[in-house]
Amino acid sequence: MPHPRVSVIVPAYNAMPELTDCITSAMEQTIGLDQLEIIAVNDGSTDGTGKELDRLAATCTSLRVIHQENSGTAAVPRNVALDVARGDYVFFLDSDDYLGPDALRRMVAMADENKTDIVLGKMVSVGGRAVPTAVFKKTQPRTDIFSSAAYRTLGCWKLFRRSLLEGLNLRFPPFRNTEDKPFTAAAYLNADGVSVVADYDCYYHRDRANGNNLTLTAQNLSHRMQGTRMCFETVARYLEPGPRRDQIMRRHVEWELCGPMWWLLLRESEEDVRERIYPEIRDWVENWVTDPIIEKLEPRDRVLLHLLRADRFDEVMTVIRNAKKDAERGHVVDNGRVYWRHPLFRATDTEVPDSAFDVTDRLPVRHRVESVDWREDGVLRLTGHAYVENVASLDPATELVLRCYDAGHPEVRVPARVHAVAGLPDDERYANAGFAAEIALAGSATGAPLGRGRWNLFLDVRAQGVSRTVRLKSPETEGVPPQGIVTTGSGKPTTVTPYVTEWGNLSIDVGQEMPRDDTPCRVTELSWHKERRGTLLVTGELAGEGAKGIGALRLRAENGTGDRREVSVSLSGTDGRFTAQLPVRALRPGRWTVTFLLSGGSFPAAAVPYLPGLGRTHWFRLGRPSTARPVKEASETTLVVEIRAVDVRATVRRRLRAAVRSARR
Repeated sequence: MPHPRVSVIVPAYNAMPELTDCITSAMEQTIGLDQLEIIAVNDGSTDGTGKELDRLAATCTSLRVIHQENSGTAAVPRNVALDVARGDYVFFLDSDDYLGPDALRRMVAMADENKTDIVLGKMVSVGGRAVPTAVFKKTQPRTDIFSSAAYRTLGCWKLFRRSLLEGLNLRFPPFRNTEDKPFTAAAYLNADGVSVVADYDCYYHRDRANGNNLTLTAQNLSHRMQGTRMCFETVARYLEPGPRRDQIMRRHVEWELCGPMWWLLLRESEEDVRERIYPEIRDWVENWVTDPIIEKLEPRDRVLLHLLRADRFDEVMTVIRNAKKDAERGHVVDNGRVYWRHPLFRATDTEVPDSAFDVTDRLPVRHRVESVDWREDGVLRLTGHAYVENVASLDPATELVLRCYDAGHPEVRVPARVHAVAGLPDDERYANAGFAAEIALAGSATGAPLGRGRWNLFLDVRAQGVSRTVRLKSPETEGVPPQGIVTTGSGKPTTVTPYVTEWGNLSIDVGQEMPRDDTPCRVTELSWHKERRGTLLVTGELAGEGAKGIGALRLRAENGTGDRREVSVSLSGTDGRFTAQLPVRALRPGRWTVTFLLSGGSFPAAAVPYLPGLGRTHWFRLGRPSTARPVKEASETTLVVEIRAVDVRATVRRRLRAAVRSARR
């Protein structure tokens, strides 16, 4: 066989009838069988799994079947396959699951293009089986475990670069449950980049019809102890103590330590818990659970961990037995903070601090924007209601908060008038929750006009001294008003455009003509010029009825202080295609919004959207390096590019530290 790009590894034990769909989905991948080897390991099955694998292998030369005695775990057959795998990449596919037809081609292309060691393909639930969702909200060509939600999913159903696994001599520990978590954790912690394919359904996750999945049949806490300890040890081995280690350890504290204790501990005999499980868990807490980790957890987990620290076995068992009842005990407001009214709150003999019961920063703000409209004098008026859940609206005070995220303007606060509201869904405690706020755009609360840029709107809701801030939602019924023209104190007219972000939140744009996403100007590709360093290439086309009247097209970069750079764009005479070149290397450091200006048609401006795949570029100017990169979090409606001068000394120091850490491994 030619050298395969991917080795698909399938451990199989009594996997009928789902096995046929599983193997077939691998055989039918669009990447092609000449690029694949499928290694299926029959782990002593007794239901015809072995015969079915042999039948399928007779029809496909890329399928290799290995038969062995039952090992009782998916780890052993995966390791057997890893020992003979030859692919550039390895993909682990469970025998009850199956792949989308184009999954492996997309994941391999993602890894090749971005030189990443691990690729996560979007997972889909079949029959209600739980799948991770946070990491798959958007495609990420290259990220890492510290700046994404990738570490939340430690299942091994991913594409791994085989050289990474072999360089670490990484294999699965032979546990019945939690065997894949320390394996995936070690790979993550040593990977050179992680990619996420979120725009295609790659992996279909399901339970077997007969219910004999290992994760379902090995559910006791005792089945998880070895794997959980190994997870903690793995993180401690590869990360030095500090915020980065705490960030990763928190995942294991929440999901492998606290979570199973709440729903699995009472399944074990009390004698086994006292003599074996409890001492082991206390050891984990003593060694790896720091105060910064505890501070970020839910109150009930904080209470549990403090009791474990204090070696209060009886109280630990009591709070777990009474968890459901205690969750409904309500709250206490004291000196601007809200506390869980738990039986152990301020009990003097338990060594659990008040901070463990503090829920203030977790209380949701229930709010609704009912109207947004312009007054004749150029004032934007908003009305609605807002209250902090579980805090009665006594002595209420609400402020509208404006924060500019693409320019360096200071935060602006606008006091709102608070009034009684009838018909709120909870009870009369929240009656004084209505608000009305007026933004004088020509002279805001500070006395000066709002600066140019895009401003996000928040509400700071207060009652009884408790303060919570929430992002302002868009009106549910009326929508937002059209663009307005506001005349500042200098007599200069300024455009102000309310708009709704892709997440349904309300923002306003000051001083720019907001591009629209329904224009005939369609961008198909963003890239950096390979020869002319620091030049942005924008490729697209003018299409549809609206394109007929357009006479000229320009590409503009504009910063928050009004500086602009425009270039003309040449249009194809036949099909309206274009490739615009914007030399960003000539721009000053800072954030620049990139838009199209169209003349002769009914659309004055068009958005240049952020497209995944546009990475970072660099160049030298007067002997000094500079970089440009897209700012994903700022590119809600239009592409924002950040230009920075590189601090060479700081970069060298970071690389030296990384090299030292790598050498220590």
